[in-house]
Amino acid sequence: MSDDIPIGFLFGILFFLLIFSAFFSGTETALMALNHYRLKHKARSGHRGARLAEKLLKRPDRLITLILFGNNLVNFTAAALVSYLTLRIGGPAAAAAGTFIFTLVVLIFAEVTPKTLAALHPEKLAFPAAYIYYPILKVAFPLIWSINLISNALLRLFGIDPDNADKDNLTIEELRVLVDESGTLIPRKRHRMLQGILELEDMTVDDVMVPHIEIKGINLDDDWDTILSTIRNSQYTRLPIFRDSIDNVAGILDLRHLIRTEGLASFKSAQLQQLMDEPYFIPEGTSLHRQLMQFQYNKKRAALIVDEYGDIQGLVTLEDILKEIVGEFTSDTGPTHADVTTDEKNPHCYLVDASANIRSLNRMMNWHLPIDEAKTINGLILEELEDIPETGTGLQLGDYNVEILQTSDNAINLVRIRSPDPTALSD
Repeated sequence: MSDDIPIGFLFGILFFLLIFSAFFSGTETALMALNHYRLKHKARSGHRGARLAEKLLKRPDRLITLILFGNNLVNFTAAALVSYLTLRIGGPAAAAAGTFIFTLVVLIFAEVTPKTLAALHPEKLAFPAAYIYYPILKVAFPLIWSINLISNALLRLFGIDPDNADKDNLTIEELRVLVDESGTLIPRKRHRMLQGILELEDMTVDDVMVPHIEIKGINLDDDWDTILSTIRNSQYTRLPIFRDSIDNVAGILDLRHLIRTEGLASFKSAQLQQLMDEPYFIPEGTSLHRQLMQFQYNKKRAALIVDEYGDIQGLVTLEDILKEIVGEFTSDTGPTHADVTTDEKNPHCYLVDASANIRSLNRMMNWHLPIDEAKTINGLILEELEDIPETGTGLQLGDYNVEILQTSDNAINLVRIRSPDPTALSD
């Protein structure tokens, strides 16, 4: 290099080389730090920068090769220029000091700072950079392809196939983590719905069913006035029809069929049997996700759950499954669960029927009682104590203080639960 070149001009070249080095370092980090799902969304929404970045990232090996080739070319040129300048200004003695100082300058201004900025705001750097890299890659493709050919061959020597890279597909567990980590990006109600959908595979019909002893229906052995009272006072749109007990079920009656009839009071039991549907049985342990699909496929809305011996264990409806996704079908945000009443002596305590379903309580009361094994409060306490406790016994279930208020010979009837958070019911 000629000594006639002004030193100021050489420092100017060095300055621009540092800018290029910072550009390559920062944009590499930005492109690799892009959220792939947000990138796909922006690309499908028509964002040109996102579309170009998505195309570049389909072959990350080529993109990285292009960036590293440019970055190394710039850095090696700058290092050679620094060596020349230090020798020209201070002689051999200044070369070591110049190399050390230049290393610090590159580290601070061309590596740490731009890469930190890129990691914090990847889209602001990656999308504009995509406009630059995309045409350069087209022009330099033969060179980049040749470099990749050699590097990929070296990787294959170590048993690594560059073409068999991990894709963006997510497992259910990974998707659940993604939803949980979304924070305030998703409204709370939608967040709960997404969680409910993802949890359907882990839950079974046993978790949401109406237990055998609590199934309400029409007993054909009753007199007509009793049957008529059952129909008129029912809070459900579908009732099982049976003789003597639910174990002798004959069918399921959709009460909406009665709307199209006249003179209900003059009906007889035999006429009800003409309107009922055949009972639909499903095995216990069926996942809610599968049963939701089965309801849709079979065009059913209610099913009786049977065990391995064919004995009826409970009743599940389409509404029960939908509640796990969207919550209760009510606009009341207070404690509206039928098995829960507020303790008048303490506004933060609730009197709870021990036969209440835990999942239903958690959903309605915004509680987090354990749901690992037991389905009811009674079962949860018996599982914890391994005995039927006496009245007045207290225990801790997770974060909740529980006091036994009423018991019978074989079960707990009523408990008092204190919520750990006075704002637990706020939505």
